[in-house]
Amino acid sequence: MPELPEVEVTMRGIEPYVTGRRVERVDVRTNALRWPVPPDLARTLARQAVRKVERRGKYLLFETDAGWFIVHLGMTGTLRILKPDQALDPAKHDHIDWIFDEFVLRYRDPRRFGAVLWHARAAGDVLAHPLLASLGVEPFGDAFSGELVFRRTRGRTASIKQLLLAGEVVVGVGNIYASESLFRAGIRPTTPAGRVSLARCERLAVAVRETLAAAIERGGSTLRDFVGSDGASGYFQLDCFVYDRAGAPCRVCGAPIRQIVQGQRSTYYCAHCQR
Repeated sequence: MPELPEVEVTMRGIEPYVTGRRVERVDVRTNALRWPVPPDLARTLARQAVRKVERRGKYLLFETDAGWFIVHLGMTGTLRILKPDQALDPAKHDHIDWIFDEFVLRYRDPRRFGAVLWHARAAGDVLAHPLLASLGVEPFGDAFSGELVFRRTRGRTASIKQLLLAGEVVVGVGNIYASESLFRAGIRPTTPAGRVSLARCERLAVAVRETLAAAIERGGSTLRDFVGSDGASGYFQLDCFVYDRAGAPCRVCGAPIRQIVQGQRSTYYCAHCQR
């Protein structure tokens, strides 16, 4: 599933193309995504210029004069920049095209768990949209700190890994990056969140930032379907300390990496390095 690094990589690849450019038309071939594509999206966006592109958590926000179209990549979604001659024969899972004058922005999603939604300017700030309003803080923002993690975890019995995945405190720390961040911080993923000390929460906040930044630098992680806007795969998975390395020696101490299941998701950790 594309997580924050993959969405950030996608945004950085798309933004130079679309900002300040006008949408000539929109072709919606499939409207049955996670939520139905708004039936009037094509009419609404015709001849609208994209002011800017931003990311909030795992959502991409494309601002126009009339409002914002919001894109979530779901589990298998991608956004690609294509030349017009590359976009002539859309494949089965190529669901939506935004046609600009010199290129096409194409949304592809084999499993159709993603979403393309609309938030009219008359409805107010896009960050007040129901899908965005309850999100945790951004990991690279000033509001994210070890003290915040410590304060928000007091009395919580859920494991620290599950709390990271929930996105209530900080957004974008998906399954790969939760395991990697906890390894860097030296915290056992099964530790109840409320038992993690302030000093360890501070290490965790640093580790989250470092892990996500490293993943963005490597173009994200490609395990199955993810590619960036230029079609390139990500390579962070090659640098993982623990994720998907069950039985392999820890890159730090040499002990075998262990695998368990938490909340129906695989967790990887080193029993020696993570106490």
